[in-house]
Amino acid sequence: MILQTGQRTDIPAFYGQWLINRIEAGFVDVRNPYNSTIVSRYPINPKVVDGIAFCTKNPIPFIPLLPRLSKYRQYWHITITPYNRDIEPYVPPYDGIIVAFKHISDGLNPQSIVWRYDPIIINHKYPIDAHYESFYSMAQSLAGYTDTVIVSFLDIFDKVLANFPTAQRPPKDVQTIVIRELVKIAKSFGMILKTCGEGDIFKNVGAYTNGCLTVDCYERAWGLKLNVPKRNPSRPECACYLHNDIGAYDTCSHFCRYCYANTNQDAVRRNRALHDPNSTMLIGHVGPHDTIKVQNTASWVVPYQEILF
Repeated sequence: MILQTGQRTDIPAFYGQWLINRIEAGFVDVRNPYNSTIVSRYPINPKVVDGIAFCTKNPIPFIPLLPRLSKYRQYWHITITPYNRDIEPYVPPYDGIIVAFKHISDGLNPQSIVWRYDPIIINHKYPIDAHYESFYSMAQSLAGYTDTVIVSFLDIFDKVLANFPTAQRPPKDVQTIVIRELVKIAKSFGMILKTCGEGDIFKNVGAYTNGCLTVDCYERAWGLKLNVPKRNPSRPECACYLHNDIGAYDTCSHFCRYCYANTNQDAVRRNRALHDPNSTMLIGHVGPHDTIKVQNTASWVVPYQEILF
């Protein structure tokens, strides 16, 4: 299986030691976000975990812990955007994130790490031309360290609207103009540009629209074939293979105004006060009324002999 860490929170930025503790303990407990008394227990060992997927805005705190993942394949999505504290209050300056990105890439390969430039927010402070300049500068810095960049426009979910009431998506014609230019810039630095959750409307301007975290991404990065279980997409426009996430909602202290995973800052602070690095789960502990369901996990790697025959 692939252990997912980044759909619900930013574990490398805030909970790295907890993750290492769980890996070394050999299992992790995950509370069901929709039925709080149900706890899934996932074993963690190289025989069943084919790789660990990360999605973060700040890998810097996790860099010293990377040697302790030496037994596991890794796949990283790292978000680097040009916003200031008005939109991303507690994300460090992006030049430091770029340095960390390069460090991780050097330890893996350019196919195992992806740059996310999303969401694209266009307003009076962040006009289109400013995005072109920022994207060009970042792409130039990351050239050779990744061959993929993922972009998307802001999705106006209920949680986003509550924390960012002035948020808007640009019209489709403006989106198309922007994507066309970003595709050109990405290509000039040896990168393909993928869109995330945008359907196939940008395919005709050169974007890759078949999903930004599909099974073939892992296979290409790790040089193997995977036989994965079937799954239903989280939403119709998403073709990504997301499975076995060990995070929890309302736990990310970046407090980005566009975040879909946080209800509000008070909820995050309450949950972070319950975090114990030695607990089996990210927030709180397993209680006497919880039902633990041990997941029947297995490796998805196709043996080399089966590939040949």
